[in-house]
Amino acid sequence: MIRILLVDDHPVVRQGLRQILESDPAFTVVGEAADGLAALELVAALHPDVVILDLALPSLNGIEVARRIAKDRKTIRTLILSMHNNEAYVLEAFREGILGYVLKESATKDLVLAVKEVAAGRRYLSPPLSERSLQKFADRISSSSLDPYDTLTDREREILHLLADGLGRSQIAHRLKISARTFDTHRTNLMRKLNFDNPADLIKFALQHSIDHQPE
Repeated sequence: MIRILLVDDHPVVRQGLRQILESDPAFTVVGEAADGLAALELVAALHPDVVILDLALPSLNGIEVARRIAKDRKTIRTLILSMHNNEAYVLEAFREGILGYVLKESATKDLVLAVKEVAAGRRYLSPPLSERSLQKFADRISSSSLDPYDTLTDREREILHLLADGLGRSQIAHRLKISARTFDTHRTNLMRKLNFDNPADLIKFALQHSIDHQPE
């Protein structure tokens, strides 16, 4: 029996996922969480086999939750369920030890297969994503032929442009309807991806790129 923890901030989504998964006798849902910090607490208490994570979560995003799970509880597998098919999201997820990436538009059978593959320690990519397209994207980054801006997620780009507009931490959090801690997580991810040591470098980068790029 594969023991699953569901993490999504929408109760209706969690309810739908529970019904889908528990219709398969191989699965049992052992818990649900609505934010990243609660998810980590339940991981420690319940020791699930697989954690299904939304990408955008209050308090800590899905990738940050997965990163902490991979660091502290290496036997627990993680899977992202997201509406974003941007290769930057997928590559970042896999770099942090996430084994599965499923699009919310996918068929039910894809999610069921993904959970079984991830539980077995195998990687799963939801169609139309593919290992080939992901590798091409990674190669472009490695060869430095890709603008670092293009490796950022949509949310990271939003934050970058708001920084360029002169908004501060609390203003950006309010504008994007996220917590200040979630903003801090995004800023940390931005600095790590862009190889910056301090926020001043990030703001400088934001100002330089705000002329050439518009928010999506």
